[in-house]
Amino acid sequence: MKSHTLKHGFYPLVLSVAMGLGSAQAASDMVVVGYGGAGQKAQDVAFFQPFAAVDQSKVIQSEYNGEMAKIKVMVDTGNVDWDVVQIEGPDLMRGCEEGMYERLDWTRLGHADQLIPEAAQECGSAALVWSVAIAYDTDKLAQAPTSWADFWDVKKTPGKRGLRKRAVYNLEFALLADGVKTEDVYTVLGTPQGVDRAFAKLTELKPYIQWWEAGAQPPQWLTAGDVVMTSTYSGRIADAAQKGSHLGLVWPGSLYGMDYWAIIKGSRHVDQAKRFIAFANQPDAQVNYVQQIPYGPTNIQAAARLDDKLAQWVPTAPQNLKGALSMNVGFWVDHGEELEERFNAWASK
Repeated sequence: MKSHTLKHGFYPLVLSVAMGLGSAQAASDMVVVGYGGAGQKAQDVAFFQPFAAVDQSKVIQSEYNGEMAKIKVMVDTGNVDWDVVQIEGPDLMRGCEEGMYERLDWTRLGHADQLIPEAAQECGSAALVWSVAIAYDTDKLAQAPTSWADFWDVKKTPGKRGLRKRAVYNLEFALLADGVKTEDVYTVLGTPQGVDRAFAKLTELKPYIQWWEAGAQPPQWLTAGDVVMTSTYSGRIADAAQKGSHLGLVWPGSLYGMDYWAIIKGSRHVDQAKRFIAFANQPDAQVNYVQQIPYGPTNIQAAARLDDKLAQWVPTAPQNLKGALSMNVGFWVDHGEELEERFNAWASK
């Protein structure tokens, strides 16, 4: 799927035209679904509440863990209860190909040229740049981990490790732990031998793994001492650290990519959803969001306005990109289904 960079439209104009559709439209209740926790609280402050006030409409929030199956059932049955969902890149592309999401007209949304590369997609608009990295409690580890090899080294640092219960991320991290260079990860993973190698490395760590599914779990587990280190979304740790917890991140070897806003096919509030996406793409809204929780902004103007103190926690800050791995979305679109099936079978044994 190709990104679009058409230079048309302007949000206030789109909003003013769309708001003229009548009081029934303005009174509609759009349901926006995210991943909950600190990230969604930040979205509420920066996006949901301000948009509802400007749009004179209502935004209802819900949470999920990224289950594509739930969305597919809605679309297939025609019982679409959600309108806008936050979704990862590979799931967006697969869902777009399967007709699960509305196509976006960037000539009407406008300002695609202000967004970072790959942010403006056929069926989605990037909501944020995330990073998955190693996190640990600085008070509880005498020696901080510096790599995924350290993460796997249970002799050096005994204790449980937290990993997300999906193939995506973990196969990349397993290869990094096994000595594969960052630039070679997807080349190796693109071979049957490479996949076997990644699963073999995961099997080594399996007795020590505590699986997380909700993004709020890793910082909670670290604070409680349930795990000694964990993979985590960087924004969750940054939020906890800014609130006084002594949690640290290991940026080298981190994996970064984008989450997107997508409108579910069959939504009863498509126009309102498009207005919301246009609002969320504005630099002021994105700066406000990053100030609430330091994920990377997708608007170039917003990124340029971040101060150094905040930028230290942002995945796209130059110092944090050193040694980081960019997610190969195309790889997961092509191989995600089979690898997730294999992972689920492996994890259940």
